[in-house]
Amino acid sequence: MAAVDYTDAPKQAFWVRNRHYLLLLPGVIWMVLFLVVPLLMMVYVSFWTQTTFAISPELTTKSWVTFFSSETYFGALLRTLRIWLTVLFITLIIGYPTALFIGQFVRNKTAQTALLVACVIPFWTSFLIRVLAWRPMLGKEGAINILLQKMGLIDHPIEVLLFTELSVIIGMVQIYVVFMVGPIAFMLARIDESLIEAARDLGASAWTIFRKIIFPLSLPGVVVGAIFVSVMVLGEFATSSALSGRKVNLLGNIIVTQVGSLKWAFAAVVGVILTVAMAIVITGLLRVVNLRREL
Repeated sequence: MAAVDYTDAPKQAFWVRNRHYLLLLPGVIWMVLFLVVPLLMMVYVSFWTQTTFAISPELTTKSWVTFFSSETYFGALLRTLRIWLTVLFITLIIGYPTALFIGQFVRNKTAQTALLVACVIPFWTSFLIRVLAWRPMLGKEGAINILLQKMGLIDHPIEVLLFTELSVIIGMVQIYVVFMVGPIAFMLARIDESLIEAARDLGASAWTIFRKIIFPLSLPGVVVGAIFVSVMVLGEFATSSALSGRKVNLLGNIIVTQVGSLKWAFAAVVGVILTVAMAIVITGLLRVVNLRREL
């Protein structure tokens, strides 16, 4: 009978106890190489010395001081946050009732799927085409002004509809509202109908049912939709350029302009600030509800 070698037993036990770390290793390596390292590099470049025609790796805070001391650049940060809050609020106001209808009032699964597909039909066309399509709609001689004049609601065209902050908000809401509808409708469709029936049997009003049952159970979908909308709106630049005539500068527009001018240090500063803003927003939203537990 062959002798059993127990010298490798501790090693085998070690690998068995720590095999879950081995499974995580590829993902950790990927995240470090393609997320952590680029972020650290962006922070490092933001402190480089930027001149008119060159950049050198000599560390300085000049680009940071320029950003926060300039009314133009700091104003772009405040404008970005203001437009983000406005778009987030409007998409929630429009998206929640839509998702409530799809998730609760339409009980047929096929019909629910068809309605959700109808919401994403605009995504079958190019993003740029969807943005530029608002120009003939919002212009002084556009479809909206013509319709309002023919209805007798206005005497003169409304000029504020195009090449203003309002036009940017309208375009973003139309583009991103579907990202609010989808997650909320998914969570609403998961609500057990017996809970609502039991509440009705106990005499709860429709408002009480919504406030005590429907909205709390749909809150994870609201948070997920808010994260989707927030990340995309905060990083926007194309919609602003197309619908504001470059009159409304967001942080994304400044990054594009600075990169085009080869001013990498200042572009890195704006990128770091935008990343921090996104991280704060996402962290705050994730504190509203524990998505890991709810989903």
